[in-house]
Amino acid sequence: HCRLVAMNHWAGLLSAAARVNLLVLVVSAVFSWSSLSDRVPEFALTKIEESDIKDDSGKEPTTEAEEPDPEDLEVFYPTHQWQALRPGQAVPAGSHVRLNLQTGEREAKLAESPDGKGDTGEERRRKRLGKVDIDSNSYTSQELKKALAKMKESEKAERKAHEEEVRKKFRPIEQLKEEFEKLNVKMETDYEIMVKLISKFNSSASTLDEKVAALYDLEYYVHQVDNAKDFLSMGGLQLVIEGLNRTEAALKEHAAFVLGAALSGNPKVQIEAIEGGALQKLLVILATEQPLPVKKKALFALSSLLRHFPYAQQQFLKLGGLQVLRSLFRQKGMETLHVRVVTLLYDLIMEKMLLEDSQLGDQMEEKIQQYRQVKLVPAVVEQDWCVVVSNLLAMPEHDTREKVLKTVGVLMAFCKERYRGDGALSTTLSLLRSEYEELAAEEQREGDKDGYFQELLGSVNSIIRELR
Repeated sequence: HCRLVAMNHWAGLLSAAARVNLLVLVVSAVFSWSSLSDRVPEFALTKIEESDIKDDSGKEPTTEAEEPDPEDLEVFYPTHQWQALRPGQAVPAGSHVRLNLQTGEREAKLAESPDGKGDTGEERRRKRLGKVDIDSNSYTSQELKKALAKMKESEKAERKAHEEEVRKKFRPIEQLKEEFEKLNVKMETDYEIMVKLISKFNSSASTLDEKVAALYDLEYYVHQVDNAKDFLSMGGLQLVIEGLNRTEAALKEHAAFVLGAALSGNPKVQIEAIEGGALQKLLVILATEQPLPVKKKALFALSSLLRHFPYAQQQFLKLGGLQVLRSLFRQKGMETLHVRVVTLLYDLIMEKMLLEDSQLGDQMEEKIQQYRQVKLVPAVVEQDWCVVVSNLLAMPEHDTREKVLKTVGVLMAFCKERYRGDGALSTTLSLLRSEYEELAAEEQREGDKDGYFQELLGSVNSIIRELR
C-alpha cells in the first residue's frame, strides 16, 4: 500500500511519459532488492578475542542464561513483520530484505515456508543445535563461544594426556638429584682424581694390583700438558721415578709408562725428570736383564725424555746410552725393540739437522749451540751403528724396511765407505729393488701412480745410486 501511495504522489507531479519511466524504475529497484536479499551473506567472525571465550570473572560460559554479548546487539533477529535495519547490522541468510521508498531505510523479515508459515524461533534453534544442520550457515556469537570453549576443553584434555605420558617415560630432575645424592655420586676434577691415584699408589696398605691400577689410570691423565704439570707439582713425578727401582716388574713397567706419558712434549717435566735421576734409572733397566714389557716401556720413556731436549741427549751420550742401546741387539728376545731403537736414532739425527738448516734467527741461536755440543753422529759411526742399521733391511716387514731405509739414507753421508765395502748390503739392496719393482708395477696397473711401494722403490734406488 505504501508503494502505491508513493507512486500516486509522484504521478500527479510528472507527465504521463515520465510517470511510465518512473514506474519501470521503481519496479526494477524492488526486484533488485528482493534478489539481493537472497544473496546477502551471513555475517562473518573475523577475530576471536579472549574476552569472547571468557566472561569478566575469567570463567568460561557454562549456561544459556548469561547476559547478551555486546556483539549480539549488532545481529538482526527477524520476525514475520517488516522491521527496519540499523546500519552495520548483519541479516541471517534466507531473510527477505526490501527498501522502504518512503523512509529510505532497509527492512527485513523472516522468509515464508512452503506452507505459508515462517520458521519459529524454536525451529531455528533446532536447526542450529541439531546433530546435522546442512542448511544452516548462521550461528550466534554465544553459540560460537560455546563451540570454542569445547575445543579449548578438548585441547586441555589432550595436553594433560601428553604430559602424563611424558611423566611415565622420564623422571623429574628433582628425583634424579635425590637418587644421585643417595648414590653419593660426585663430579671430580682431574686434579682431585690424580691426588687420589697418587695416594693409592704410595699407600703401604694398597695391594700390588691396586698400585698397578692406579698407575694405569694416571697414565691416561698425565698425557695432557696441564695435568702433567699438576702431576709434577703434587710430587707424583718423583714417585714414579722412584718406582723404576721397585723389584716388582709390573710396577716398573707401569711407572715407566706414566713417566713417558708425562714427558711427551712437556719441557718443564723433562727438566724435572733429568734432574730427578730418571735418565740413569731408565738406562739401568735397559742394560740389565728385565722382561720385554718392562724394557719396552723404559725405551718409550727414554725416547720421550731425549726428543727435543739437547741437554738430555748430551747426558745420554756421556752415560754410555748408545752402548746400552747397542747391547739390545745382542740380547735374545728383544727383536721387537730393534726398530724402535733405529727410529729413535733417526729422529734425533734429523732433529739436529733440521734445526741447523732452519733460518730461525737469533732467538734459536742458544738452542742451536746446545745441539752442536751433542756429538751423536760421530758416536754412531764410531760404534759401528752403520752395519747394525743396514742389517735390519733383511727383515720381512715393509714398515720396518721403510724406517731402516730412511735411517740408512741419513747415515749415508757418514757411512758411505763402510757401505760400499759391505757385500751383504749390496745383495740385499738388489733383492729389494726387484721386489719393489714388481709391487710398484702392480700398483700402477691398479691406477696408483704414487703408491707406497713406488716410494720404497725410490728409496732403494737412491741408496744404490749413492753407493756407485
